[in-house]
Amino acid sequence: MSESLHDLVAAELAEPVDPRAETLATAVAARYGRAARAVLFYGSCLRERQLDGLMLDFYLIVSDYEAAYGKSWLATANRLIPPNVFPFEADGLTCKYAVLSEADFARLCGLATDNPSVWARFAQPARLVWAADDGAQAGAIDAVVAAAPTLIARTLPTLATTPSEPLDIWRAAFALTYAAELRAERKTRSGSIVDSDPDRYRRFTPAVLEAAKTILVPQDEAQAVRGWKRTQRRGKRLTLLRLAKASATFAGGIDYLAWKINRHAGTRIAIRPWQRRWPILGAITLLPKLLAKGSVR
Repeated sequence: MSESLHDLVAAELAEPVDPRAETLATAVAARYGRAARAVLFYGSCLRERQLDGLMLDFYLIVSDYEAAYGKSWLATANRLIPPNVFPFEADGLTCKYAVLSEADFARLCGLATDNPSVWARFAQPARLVWAADDGAQAGAIDAVVAAAPTLIARTLPTLATTPSEPLDIWRAAFALTYAAELRAERKTRSGSIVDSDPDRYRRFTPAVLEAAKTILVPQDEAQAVRGWKRTQRRGKRLTLLRLAKASATFAGGIDYLAWKINRHAGTRIAIRPWQRRWPILGAITLLPKLLAKGSVR
C-alpha cells in the first residue's frame, strides 16, 4: 500500500537539518514575536547540504501582516504583492526570508492562484525547521501537501501523453514554472532539481498523481499550453514588481541579485555605486542587457 501524500510530506518536513539552520530559523522567528507561526527551509542550500558562504532560503509564516509589522506600510506591501523578502545574518550564516501569512501561504500553495512561485517551490523538498505550536505545524504541513498536486495538475494537460518515466513529468513541470519567472539559472536548471534527488520524486509520484487527478481542470493540450503562456507572462511581470519592492525592503538587494546571476549564469556583473544609491533604476538599466545576453530569461 502506497503512503498517503500527507504522510510523505509530514515525514519529509520533519527530517533533520544542520543545527545551524535551525538556530538561524529560530532567530528569524524571534524577530516577529507572537506573530511568527512557522519557518520553512528550502532551496539550493538544502538540496546541496551546504551552508557556508551561501545564502539560505527561508519562508517565515506569520499569523497576519498587521501582527507582524504593526501599522507599517510593510503590512500593505506584503498583502498586495506577497511575499516581502528580507535579509538576515546571525552566527556567521546569512539568509533571506520571505514573509507570508498563514492564509496566503495556504492559498498560494493551491489552485486558487495561477502564480507558481510558491506551489512550485514547495513541490520540491523542504523542511519545517521551526513552529510556534502544534497548530502552526499542522497548518504548514496542510499547505505544503497542496503544492505538488497543484504543480502536476497544471502540467498534465500540457502533455500529449503521460510519460512512462515519472521523472519526466516533474522535469516538464519545473520547466514550465521556471519560464514563469525571470531566472538567472541556465536552461538545464529545472531538470537538475529533479536529478538532485530522483528517488524522492519517484517516491512521491503515485500519491501526487492521485491527488492531482482530483483537482484537474478538463482542457485540451492547446488550451493548457495557452494557459501556461498567460501564466508565464504574468509571472515575469510579477517578478519585476517584487524586485522593485525588494529594493525598499532588502538592504544590499542589488548586490545579491548580481551575485546570484553571476553564480548561476556565469556572468561577471559588477554593481556601480550609483546603482546602489538608486537600486530600482539600477535594476531597470541592467535588465535589458541581461535579457539580450540571455543571462536572465
